[in-house]
Amino acid sequence: MEILNPKYQVLSNLEVLMALREIKDQKLSQGARNLATITYETIQYLENTPCKDQSEINLLKFITEVKQFNKLTKSEVLSMVNEPPSLPLHIQLIVEDLEERLTESQVDELIQLSKKYLIPSTHDSRHE
Repeated sequence: MEILNPKYQVLSNLEVLMALREIKDQKLSQGARNLATITYETIQYLENTPCKDQSEINLLKFITEVKQFNKLTKSEVLSMVNEPPSLPLHIQLIVEDLEERLTESQVDELIQLSKKYLIPSTHDSRHE
């Protein structure tokens, strides 16, 4: 994974976790002790969020399929990636003016896409 322009790139929790794991694997100088601590603590936090069970492939599939909902903003899609919705209420909390922008069937479809690509099931479908 490569961050092209760190000043302007918005990253998902999965991308942050992957980048931090790369940093952790590098030999850090003695002066980088603070970076090592922050990296370790952030990895520990992210490994307790939904991103620990996500894959880059499924994240890209989700984003591609969600493009059909052209009324969603990039930040709303990112929020869904970081905290996958499993109920209509979750989408209502993410999408401002939901009733004016999405139909009930679109909300249901978003939940199904979230379950398909972002929320692990009892059988591991992350690598479909």
